[in-house]
Amino acid sequence: MKKFVLIILAVLFFVGGSALYTVKETETAIKLRLGEIIAVDSTPGLKFKTPFVNNVVKFDNRIQTLDAPAERFLTGEKKNVIVDSYVKWRITDAEQFYKSTGGNIARTNNRLAQIIKTGLKSEFSKRSITDVVSGERSEIMANIAKLAKQDIAEFGIEIIDVRIKRIDLSKEVSNSVYRRMQAERHRVAKEFRSKGAEEAEIIRAAADKKRTIILANAYRDSEVIRGEGDAVSANNYAKAYNKDAKFYSFYRSLESYKKSFSGNNDIMVLNPNTEFFKYFNPAIK
Repeated sequence: MKKFVLIILAVLFFVGGSALYTVKETETAIKLRLGEIIAVDSTPGLKFKTPFVNNVVKFDNRIQTLDAPAERFLTGEKKNVIVDSYVKWRITDAEQFYKSTGGNIARTNNRLAQIIKTGLKSEFSKRSITDVVSGERSEIMANIAKLAKQDIAEFGIEIIDVRIKRIDLSKEVSNSVYRRMQAERHRVAKEFRSKGAEEAEIIRAAADKKRTIILANAYRDSEVIRGEGDAVSANNYAKAYNKDAKFYSFYRSLESYKKSFSGNNDIMVLNPNTEFFKYFNPAIK
């Protein structure tokens, strides 16, 4: 008897538990009767259903994120780019969502991923690499969101946002861009070197010109000073000669002797009766 009571209680507890369900603040619940939708409830709280007749399917009514794998697309220049994007979406009509997708989130994401892929392919094929990388990214995302909203109208969901996280060049395009940048840098460096060499030649020529002028002026000034000195010297000699011609002649002869016999082994072959030796030979006057 006791066992029977326990079984009855267990059955009642099971049936009672099957008749109750809860709806959270972040959920929308669809009540079904033998597969037919009879109610859609998004009010949070404890709810009742008929056991074994009704069943409940719940959906998260918060914003969902579709983070699709990166895809390769061709630009208008027939260059490959690798695009990584994501989509923010949420369920707005739970009944329509259940009818069109069976309430399968994965199926919805797959369908949405195909729509976004088609939109990206169409948008990138109209633009160059420069446009898609920097110039028109916002316009691309706006056009894709608009296209996706039209295609998913039957799914009972809405697109909140479409974003392109990253656009990478393929290895081939990256190498081509790198080579182009390298060639451009070499060209600029060569241009700078050429301008530098030109400036160096101008500076060197100006310095050489200035040096030549300075040396010429210095030589001119030195010659003027030397000429003036020689004139003063000649004038002094002339004055000295006029004061005492004999002494001046004797002094000049001594200077000549000194220069002529400066070495220990100097030898001169001259006639002793010449004018040069007149002060050695008193007979010569």
